[in-house]
Amino acid sequence: MNSKIWLSSPHMGGHEQKFIQQAFDENWVAPLGPNVNGFEEDLKDYIKEDKHVAALSAGTAAIHLALIMLGVKQGDFVICQSMTFSASANPIMYQGAHPVFVDSETRTWNICPTDLIDAIEGTIKKHGVKPKAIIGVHLYGMPYLADEINAIAKKYDIPVIEDAAEALGSNFKGQNCGTLGKYGILSFNGNKIITTSGGGALVCNTEKEKQRAVFFATQSRDQAPHYQHSEVGYNYRMSNITAGIGRGQMMVLDSHVQARRKNYDFYKESLGHLPGFEFVDEPEGVFSNRWLSTVLIHPEKAGFTREDLRLALEKENIETRPLWKPMHLQPIFKDCDYYGIDVAENLFEIGLCLPSGSNLTDQDRQRILNGILKLVK
Repeated sequence: MNSKIWLSSPHMGGHEQKFIQQAFDENWVAPLGPNVNGFEEDLKDYIKEDKHVAALSAGTAAIHLALIMLGVKQGDFVICQSMTFSASANPIMYQGAHPVFVDSETRTWNICPTDLIDAIEGTIKKHGVKPKAIIGVHLYGMPYLADEINAIAKKYDIPVIEDAAEALGSNFKGQNCGTLGKYGILSFNGNKIITTSGGGALVCNTEKEKQRAVFFATQSRDQAPHYQHSEVGYNYRMSNITAGIGRGQMMVLDSHVQARRKNYDFYKESLGHLPGFEFVDEPEGVFSNRWLSTVLIHPEKAGFTREDLRLALEKENIETRPLWKPMHLQPIFKDCDYYGIDVAENLFEIGLCLPSGSNLTDQDRQRILNGILKLVK
């Protein structure tokens, strides 16, 4: 059987072991150390804004801390893009708050400005309170319409948590994703554009906010010679070993972005002319890292469904995956408010994520294409 082609596998650059070995040599195997500080500075330098970065155990932890720092409590309402991974919404539930889900728009597949306004007004009318925060997601590395979303947020005075877990290396009108909201969220999970095996970061506007996040992330330990705690804390800090992997990965981030964009260009050039195949282009001023290359399969034109294609490639030992199932369709969130029509639902029904790793070879891409064309013919 042919070797497995994964959807998005980790891709080491060769520099990671140097930082890890240094940590062992200097006995910095404790949770914190110079790699953590160095990784935070690397990220800060990369995003090139006057921001401050706290390295954490996961992107989910970063969203949770952002909600805590915005004062989200039990009974509050938080707006969240419906088409996303559950990690965008779960931290709302951690706080005992209520998610309010919003549909996508068709240009970027991200949070719809019109439906966002409806969600804000609807929450005020239905529940008598204004939402405490807005969580927007740069889906598959494609930035959301930040100008429109931020203008709405400013009008209603609601802070934006920018979920850029999939979008490190993407930018909106020249401004790097992760720097477009009140707080930015990054992820370094094993399938992301760069990985620390597991990890994330919170991007803050001030050093004071960063230190507050670090305080919560290290069990909220008060300044005292003994262990004293006046607030609930969390074990959310990134380890020094993990951060060492991240430091090595930062050295190949730009090349990973180029490789992922090359994958997308290959798919669009090879398949975009076929009946029923549709790819999402970048709107003017938007640069996507193309973390995952996605395609819509219109069965009435293609003669087969998204699921037919997924199963055909599975037989060839090639991993693909449907687009994210919208949160408002998930059993756990079935009773939550939802504003929109059926854009996200339709995308989920016909959308497929194609293999997108930065380590795909020309041979891999040709094998994927042959598997698709076999079904087409």
